[in-house]
Amino acid sequence: MTPPFDHDQVRRAFGRAAASYDEHAVLQHEVEDRLLERLDYVIAAPQRVLDLGCGPGRASSRLRKRWRRADVIAMDLALPMLQQARRRGSWLRPLARVCADARRLPLADASIDVLFSSLCIQWIVDLPALFDEFRRVLKPDGFIALSTFGPMTLHELRAAWAEVDRAPHVSHFPDIQRVGDALLAAGFRDPVLDGDDFTLTYADTGALMRDLKAIGATNADAQRRRGLTGKARLQAVARAYEPFRRDDGRLPATYEVISAHAWGPKPGQPRRSGGTDIATFPVDQLRVRKKT
Repeated sequence: MTPPFDHDQVRRAFGRAAASYDEHAVLQHEVEDRLLERLDYVIAAPQRVLDLGCGPGRASSRLRKRWRRADVIAMDLALPMLQQARRRGSWLRPLARVCADARRLPLADASIDVLFSSLCIQWIVDLPALFDEFRRVLKPDGFIALSTFGPMTLHELRAAWAEVDRAPHVSHFPDIQRVGDALLAAGFRDPVLDGDDFTLTYADTGALMRDLKAIGATNADAQRRRGLTGKARLQAVARAYEPFRRDDGRLPATYEVISAHAWGPKPGQPRRSGGTDIATFPVDQLRVRKKT
């Protein structure tokens, strides 16, 4: 079972990283751009679009340019991120920003036409409950596009830390099957999932850890070790990471990214209730496309 996350730590980490995020979020921008391409499946112009986990509002701005007549809501758990997102709006038409938890969306039932969420939901363990909440706010036949990290993300760093101590240092994320199962269980139709591996390279482990801190991707495991990490332990991690060094002299950091899109249920189809899956579906509805 995936360990629980400390959501206060997630909020604080991304809040501290708000000013530096865009400068360092090279991978996040690439994943976001690819996810935006999935919106080509949306035929009818939406009235209301939600960018969940919007960060500093880069995708929110692009969603507004794509659908100029739509109300675009930029939502994030970290208030400093929304303060950065304010710069993406115009004086005449500021970007609508809401600080809220994805697990408890402050939105009316069936009020969203398109729900877009790039690299946000990996911080939430209970995917069936989360997707049921997504379904609640999505209109019938609405469209959802999301991306999240998979379990092989930063496996090199996890292995290096495991040589030093047994405390959790690198977050664990659900695999593509769990994401697909949760979408189907919540009643979403025709989900399509893709798995992609991305590799960033660094001169040393210090550069990698500084990069992670600059985008807010710090350890949020509820059972993590508190306090500062000593120099000796960081040096031990650096030594344990060395076997991964490539022929070009660089250290790799692998990210497994899961992307998905699906449509909301038809009008009248009941939602899950009390944790019970009441939607039915054939097994062959789940289409997984794994890339390497």
